[in-house]
Amino acid sequence: MKAVSVIIPAHNAAATIKRTLASLHSEADVIGEVLLVDDSSSDDTASVAEDAASRFALPLRVIQSACRDAGGARNLALSQANYPWIYMIDADDLHLEGGLRSLLSRTDLQAKADMVVGAYRRRTDGVDRQIKLPAGYTAGSIANASAYIGGHIRSIAVGSALVSRRAIDETRFPTGLAYDEDTLFWTRVLSNARLAVITQPVMVYLVSAERSDDRFTVKPAKRFLEWRKALHGLAECGIPKSTLKTREGLVALKIARVHYARGDLDTAARFLAVAKAAPKVPSDVWRCMRYQFKLAARRRFSMPRVQLQSA
Repeated sequence: MKAVSVIIPAHNAAATIKRTLASLHSEADVIGEVLLVDDSSSDDTASVAEDAASRFALPLRVIQSACRDAGGARNLALSQANYPWIYMIDADDLHLEGGLRSLLSRTDLQAKADMVVGAYRRRTDGVDRQIKLPAGYTAGSIANASAYIGGHIRSIAVGSALVSRRAIDETRFPTGLAYDEDTLFWTRVLSNARLAVITQPVMVYLVSAERSDDRFTVKPAKRFLEWRKALHGLAECGIPKSTLKTREGLVALKIARVHYARGDLDTAARFLAVAKAAPKVPSDVWRCMRYQFKLAARRRFSMPRVQLQSA
């Protein structure tokens, strides 16, 4: 039975899209449509995808877009999806055989579930890491959403979750953000979803550590404020403000760590101050203290010799 709309945002993905579509071939019996959003590509993403879809018996529909934004591209496809279940995967990630059918099967076993989260394998710079299992969820929608945005539940990889159109409703990805837009989207969905989980890995999530860190280095203060405004919009979902402040601290600490690693100690110090001011669990308190010490030590030992002597 065809039940799933698959959504794939793609920008200059000619080198990877065939492999991604091939990974979905085993699920063709439950896929009603594959909506590929060709977002301002300058290569032959669309034609490569069409050839691959024909070869792998996938019902592909290419949607042209000028969003230049993965969230915006997904939003465009969400507005055109026709099937009751939505599965999103990026154009360079890999679905694992049987994963989609397992996600769907869980909805049959737990009839009221309208979102199912599976495990996934993270592949960083070509190296497979451990499997990431979904854990920490409860029966309460707001409790799940709060724990998720507060960093107490492992992040959902796009491609590891199946969600009903009912649960998504009018929820859309925030656009124009440099990072964390997926987290904000999933938090909104979780705040209104009846959740189920499976421990079977359903996809391989490919990550470039350098590209991931690069997001935090361009106009860091401006981008952080833009993200913070979108974050605090989650208060309308019933997320406590203290939890949103906790998320601020988690992201600020991540930015501080990237700038410290790249030698921009002043920016690292500014974001570390934001992280220190946020509510934290003990492990994050320790991380802040550790980076504060490392910053002080690095500044001390990088001072010119003449300054050290005059001191």
